[in-house]
Formats: sequence, structure tokens, C-alpha cells
Amino acid sequence: MARLTGKTALVTGSATGIGLAVATRFAAEGARVVIADRDGDAAHRAAAGIGEAARAVAVDISQEDQVSAAFASLAEGGWAPDVVVANAGVQLFGQDAPAADLDLDVWRKMIDINLTGTFLTVKHAVRTMRERGGGSIILTGSPTGVNGEGKDFTAYSASKAGIHGLARTVAAAYAGDGIRVNTVVPGYTETSLVTTISDDPEARAAIVGRIPMGRAGTPADVEGIMLFLASDDSAFATGALFAVDGGMTTL
Repeated sequence: MARLTGKTALVTGSATGIGLAVATRFAAEGARVVIADRDGDAAHRAAAGIGEAARAVAVDISQEDQVSAAFASLAEGGWAPDVVVANAGVQLFGQDAPAADLDLDVWRKMIDINLTGTFLTVKHAVRTMRERGGGSIILTGSPTGVNGEGKDFTAYSASKAGIHGLARTVAAAYAGDGIRVNTVVPGYTETSLVTTISDDPEARAAIVGRIPMGRAGTPADVEGIMLFLASDDSAFATGALFAVDGGMTTL
């Protein structure tokens, strides 16, 4: 039997990259999947590519009215999620910077999308799951929130560290409701989010050279741990960080 048969999963930021890979894998494992993305057209294309087991929702996770409306609409249509992957986020290359050089507007934009957007996704996921007797929430973190990997990305690193703390707090608060909350920490993973690095041979070599396994990550590398955390195989796992970074955070 497929590991997610009978479950419905919502994945934010899933029109492309890690989110799309995870949503596609979830569908292959028997789940119905909701492709939630700010780019509604891209979300519909992604859902069409997956097939009848998928539907698309256009939502800006930094706007609570949109997040709340999305969850309400899904519940009304019989698609209330048992699994929510809070994956959407941005990395503002060319704008993020060391703290003394960081513009306040850039800081606010990053926090609004990455941290507040994740909080709002989690908030409404919890409300939905309490009514359903539990569920699994998975957050996408980053090594920049664990060590000094993001020294030139103050806002991004702070937003991801905040996500890590949010996961632990929510996990503790709602364990009694059968809601599990865990964070997956992908290392350097080549998607459209990091073309500034992947298109620069010198910058790419510098970061790949710090990965003990000697290569960049791919979205496919993240699917398995997300599947485990979405499935009942991880029934006793909550409040934890799961690194998928080729050993980067062991250094």
C-alpha cells in the first residue's frame, strides 16, 4: 500500500522546486495534494501535471485573509489537509546583506514572507487539524538558521532560525491534540531560488566544496524525509530538525 493513501496534503510554494517535487511524490504515494502558490497560473500548471489527485490554490502566505480563505475553501470542498508542508519562502539575493548594511525594508519583506507566512500557514493548519483529530505539519528550514552558513544573509538566516523555533514551540503546544510539527533542513539545493549561486561557477564551487558528500542537493533528495514525516511511520517524531544537507551542518 502507498504510504499516504487516504491523506490530503497541502504544500505551499509547490509550483516549482522542492515543493513541487514533494507534492508529486506525495501524490505518487497515494495522497491527494493541494498545490498552494502565490503564482496561481504556475500552481494550476503544476496540478495539471500531477493529475486528478491534485488541485491548485493561489495564496500569498504573508496575507492572513488569503491563508484563512484557502483553508476554509479546502475544508468546504472536502479537501481539508491531514498534512501541511510550509515550504514557501524567498531568498533576496542582491538585497539581503550583513546586518550593518541591511535595509530595513528588505528585512521586513523577508520576515513577512518567510517567518510570518510560515506562522500563518501553521496557525491555520493547526486550527484545521484540531477539528480532524490531528495531523502532520512539516516546515522547511535552512542550515543558515543553524550555523554561520548565512553570514551575508542576515534577514534570510534570521527568518529560518525563527522557523526552527516556531516548530519546536508549536510541537510542544499541540502534541496533546495529535498534531506533529517537524522541520526539514535542506542544505544547498539547486532550484530556481538559488540561480544566483548555481549560475556562478566560482560561487557554486565554493559552497559545494563545503559539503562533505561533494555535490549539490536536488529537490529529489528532500522528498524521502518529507514523505517519512507525512506518513504514520513518523508517529512518534515531533519538534525535531531533520537535516538533509550532505553533511554540511556537521562541520
